[in-house]
Amino acid sequence: MQHPTQPQTTGTVTVGTGPLTIEDVVAVARHGAGVRLGDDACSAIEASRTVVEALADDVVPHYGISTGFGALATRHIPTAMRAQLQRSLVRSHAAGSGPEVEREVVRALMLLRLSTLATGRTGVRLETARAYASLLDAGITPVVHEYGSLGCSGDLAPLAHCALAVMGEGPVRLADGTLTDAGTALRDNGIRPVELAEKEGLALINGTDGMLGMLALAVTDLRDLLVVADITAAMSVEGLLGSDSVFAADLHALRPQPGQARSAANIVAVMANSPIRESHRTDACTRVQDAYSLRCAPQVAGGARDTVEHAARVAGYELASAVDNPVVTPDGRVESNGNFHGAPVAYVLDFLAIVTADVASMSERRTDRFLDAARSHGLPPFLADDPGVDSGHMIAQYTQAAIVSELKRLAVPASVDSIPSSAMQEDHVSMGWSGARKLRRAVDGLTRVLAVELLTAARGIELRAPLAPAPATASVIAALRETVPGSGPDRFLAPEIEDAVELVRSGRARAAAEAVTGPLA
Repeated sequence: MQHPTQPQTTGTVTVGTGPLTIEDVVAVARHGAGVRLGDDACSAIEASRTVVEALADDVVPHYGISTGFGALATRHIPTAMRAQLQRSLVRSHAAGSGPEVEREVVRALMLLRLSTLATGRTGVRLETARAYASLLDAGITPVVHEYGSLGCSGDLAPLAHCALAVMGEGPVRLADGTLTDAGTALRDNGIRPVELAEKEGLALINGTDGMLGMLALAVTDLRDLLVVADITAAMSVEGLLGSDSVFAADLHALRPQPGQARSAANIVAVMANSPIRESHRTDACTRVQDAYSLRCAPQVAGGARDTVEHAARVAGYELASAVDNPVVTPDGRVESNGNFHGAPVAYVLDFLAIVTADVASMSERRTDRFLDAARSHGLPPFLADDPGVDSGHMIAQYTQAAIVSELKRLAVPASVDSIPSSAMQEDHVSMGWSGARKLRRAVDGLTRVLAVELLTAARGIELRAPLAPAPATASVIAALRETVPGSGPDRFLAPEIEDAVELVRSGRARAAAEAVTGPLA
C-alpha cells in the first residue's frame, strides 16, 4: 500500500538489545516516530567493539576485520589499508539501479539494521550506531533503488546505500522530500559523518533488513485488508440476496481453522439485522446454496488470515535475530555464519503474495455476479441506470480483472529462483528482496480490487430499495457517499474508484462498519 511521503511524527521508539515489534517498525517507518538507542544497547555495543579491536592487531587473519570479503576473503589486509577497505566495500556495494524505493521501506530497513547493531553482536563502534539513530530522528532518508539485492549476504546493495549516507556520501531526501546530498544533509542537522573502522562496513550491509521491513509493513496492511475483505463479502452476500446461515459459528466449529471462524463471525456481524436478508428468509426462496464466491468467503479469507499470522511469527523470529557475518558471540568469539540467508523470510513473503491473489480473485468473482443479470437476482445489467445507453460498472470489473490477473503473476514465487554470484562463493541466494517488492505491489492491487467490490456492492444494495441494508452496511455506504454519488447515469468512473480505494486504504471503510458492529477481528 502506498502511504504519504511525510508521515506524521508520533512518539519515540527505543532500540535496545531486545527485539523490536512489528508495531515499532511501522511507527518509525510509516508514522515518523523518533528513535533513541537504549542504555543497554550502548553497553552491549561498546563491549563487542573491544573484542573486534583486540583482534585487529592479531597476526592471524580474521574475516571482515583484517581480510577481504566474499570470494576475496583470502587476502590479508594491512592495518593502514583497513579504513580504505571499509569505504571501498560500501561504495562498491552501493550499486543499486532503477526507481527509488519508498521512504517507509528505507526507514524500516535502517531501523532494523540499527536493531541488529544494538544487540552487541556486530562489533561496530557506538558512534556508528548513534549515527543511524540520528538519521532516522532527523527524517533523512537515503536514496535506495529497486534492484540490487539477491536476498543473501543480506540486502547488500540497499543497505550499502544507507551506509553510504552515514559516511556523508550519496543522495538523500529530507523529511519534506527534498533531494539533496548526504554531506549537506548531515551538516545541516549537526550529524558528523562516520569514518568506518574495522568490521563496520560489513556490519552495516549484512542483513535481511529490507525484506523484513517490507514483511512487517505487509503483515500490518493485510491484517486490515482481510477485515475489509469480510466487510465487502458481507455486502456482496447481502446485495445478491445470499444466505447468512452458512456463516453460523457451529458450522465453522466443525472445521476448527481459526482464521475461518473469525472471518465468518465478521460477516455475520456486518449482515446483522438486515431487512434485505430478512426479505428472503422464507421457504419461498428457491435457492438451496449460494455460489462458492459467497458461501466460501470465510474459508478463503480465513486461510489467508492464518497465513498472515504464520508470516508474523516468522517476522517475530527475525526481529529477535542478530543478522551479521561474522558475529561477535556472547563469549567473545568472532565467528562466520550463514544467518544472512533470507530463505525463512523469502518463503513467507511468497506465501503472502499467493493468498493476496486468491482473496482478490474471489472478490472479483463476487463483483462479476452483481453485473450479470442472469445471476444478480433482479438487478439491472451491469447495474446501469439505462442499460444499453449506460454501461454502469461494466468496465470497473474489467479493471478488477486486470489487477487480479497481475496478482496471479505476482504470486509466482521468487524464493525458488537463485542466480549464483561472487565467483560462485555465494552460489545459492533467496531472492527475498524481490519477493518483498512484488508483495508490496500485490497488497496495493488487493486494496484496489476490494475497493471496486465495495463500490459495486454499495450500488447493488441501494438498487434493492425500498428494502434497507444492515446497519453496518448502511454505515459503510454512507462513508462512501461522502465523496461518491449514488446510482444515476454514467459518470467519469475512475475518480470514484480512487475515492473508494482511499476509503479502504485509510481505514475509514473498516471504521464505518465497526462503528456499528464493534471491533472486527
